[in-house]
Amino acid sequence: MKQNFFKALAKLNKILLPSFSKQQLDLSKATKFQLAIIGWRVYVTSRALG
Repeated sequence: MKQNFFKALAKLNKILLPSFSKQQLDLSKATKFQLAIIGWRVYVTSRALG
C-alpha cells in the first residue's frame, strides 16, 4: 500500500517538479530551495523503489 502511494507520488513529482538534470544544474551552485526539491525527489523515488 505504501509503495503504491509513493509510486503515484513519484509520477506526480515527475510532472510537476522541474528536472535539474536536464538543465545541467551544478549542485555546488544550487540554491537551498533547489536542493530541497532534489532531496524530496530522491526520498520519494527511493521509497517508490524499495
